[in-house]
Amino acid sequence: MEIKILSKKENPLLNRTEIEFECDYPSEGTPNLLDVKHKIVALEDSSNDLLVVDNMKPSYGATKAVGLAKVYDSVEKLQEIEPKAVIAKNEEPEEEPAEEEAAEEAAEDAE
Repeated sequence: MEIKILSKKENPLLNRTEIEFECDYPSEGTPNLLDVKHKIVALEDSSNDLLVVDNMKPSYGATKAVGLAKVYDSVEKLQEIEPKAVIAKNEEPEEEPAEEEAAEEAAEDAE
């Protein structure tokens, strides 16, 4: 997966930088939003807590997608401005402890 920054626009009113990007994924399926977020964080040398990927739209019949990411100046501004749904889809999934998984597998094997 390759990410290309198409444009960057400072938005001082909302204390953020808006980044339009293009994602090219020739040999794989449409990438996960969190994978794209991690790549943009690395490209922009930003904090994972300050960046949200607002949307990503795949092109029909092509292995490209375009999207919009926003880098905020502070976590407070991000939580104040962004809708809860956008914040939720940009959160890292919580990992279950290995003990619970082992207990679930044991229960399945017993059945």
